Amino acid sequence: MAKTPAQRIKKHGTKAEIPQHHLPAVINPSTARTPQRAQNNSNLILIAGLVASLFLFWYLHLLTLNQLTQLSGGLAMPDSLFGGFDTSYVEQLRQSMDRDAVGQLNYLHKTAGTLFPLIFGFTWLLLIGTNVARKPLRWALWAIPLLFVAVRLWGNAAIDSMMTMSTLDGGAVALASTLTMAGWVLFLVSLLAGAVASFLGQKPRKQQ
Repeated sequence: MAKTPAQRIKKHGTKAEIPQHHLPAVINPSTARTPQRAQNNSNLILIAGLVASLFLFWYLHLLTLNQLTQLSGGLAMPDSLFGGFDTSYVEQLRQSMDRDAVGQLNYLHKTAGTLFPLIFGFTWLLLIGTNVARKPLRWALWAIPLLFVAVRLWGNAAIDSMMTMSTLDGGAVALASTLTMAGWVLFLVSLLAGAVASFLGQKPRKQQ
């Protein structure tokens, strides 16, 4: 029967041989965080964000807003007008849409109209952040999708307010129209910024 370390010391004194016990390593080397693993995780999130942004853009602009024209006598929703709109167009739109139709537009703004700019903006921040190393340039490119998100959400609120006010105000129409045009411009510039970031991210690989 094996003796305990205390029994060995009592019998043999300082010459006692005490077996050394080593605990097994608790760290799994396969779980170590490496730059390559972190890059792969970022790529997976980026791909998911791109797919979600593309789906939401299709659902919002190509499907649902077009379907709402069936409730407005064929008139396009303000969100779809790249060049903006004037008071006469909005007045005509308000007369052709009943309360339920305006409520559906408002609900669309609160759901897909909010999710699309937020997910698109987050995806573009990640795209730029993972491909642009120079901090000043990264912040300059980040500013574009951030402005897009702010302008689009503000534009949604401005359109809802314009469509539901009791008496149409020219200033409210001008604000909603300006925000709509600015939102489309910032969206296109954001796409360009994403293309620039992707190009810069590819350059070091070509030099290796």
